[in-house]
Amino acid sequence: MDVRTLVDATHLLELHARGEPCVVLDCGFDLVDPQAGAHAYAQGHLPGAHYVHLDRDLSAAKTGRNGRHPLPAREVFAQTAARWGVRPGVPVVCYDDQGSPYAARAWWMLRWIGVETAAVLDGGRAAWLAAGGGLTTAMPAQVDAPPYPLSARPAMPAVDVQYLLDGLGRQLVIDARAAERFRGDVEPLDPVAGHIPGARHRFFKDNLGADGRFLPPAALRTAFASFGGDTANIVHQCGSGVTACHNLLAMEHAGLVGSALYPGSWSEWCADPSRPVARG
Repeated sequence: MDVRTLVDATHLLELHARGEPCVVLDCGFDLVDPQAGAHAYAQGHLPGAHYVHLDRDLSAAKTGRNGRHPLPAREVFAQTAARWGVRPGVPVVCYDDQGSPYAARAWWMLRWIGVETAAVLDGGRAAWLAAGGGLTTAMPAQVDAPPYPLSARPAMPAVDVQYLLDGLGRQLVIDARAAERFRGDVEPLDPVAGHIPGARHRFFKDNLGADGRFLPPAALRTAFASFGGDTANIVHQCGSGVTACHNLLAMEHAGLVGSALYPGSWSEWCADPSRPVARG
């Protein structure tokens, strides 16, 4: 079973049936209603799944200048992951029911602290149910364990706002937001509409087929190769560093590794009026 990018629901069912160790994380969330994911989890989730809250578990405190979902310190997230039972050598499967953007954020952060055996459930909870899996309302216990042992360096690269400013016009930046937000036609979440000058557009949902599962690796490879440039020089961003992880996951699944995340994304960029804004 591939435990580095995507996991098929049938394979997860087989793993569950054999009783093999596996950490399952329910990452369901709603940016408009931050409690919706927790409520849905309480009504039914995959057996043994821990609930992961985007604001509390996958983000640090907001200052008004560092974006809507700033990354916590790696040491802090290593402690959080340990409470879910994440430990070396044990597969971790993340899922949500919104097309996998929140699961992708958890996946990226797990890989970021050095968890090599992390993946996203392809198709999310709907795929699990379609494969014959059941749901439970039982809550798993938190694990009393030392922090996950960090890799010496982040295993997934990230860049800051100064890096993008210094490379403006030369750096290949891919924006994962919906087209109308990228163009600046509307902006429901941030105070300024538009995009980083020179950024290209790849809506994260374009990585999915009509069944809600990721497109085949070859199709994803063709789509991202169309942007040109060296994969290692691509920076992914979105509104707050969440759906950008979906594009990073898609590229990794397609064998295009080494791209970086700009965690602050548009919400951090537009917080400073001195930074340039493009529209259209």
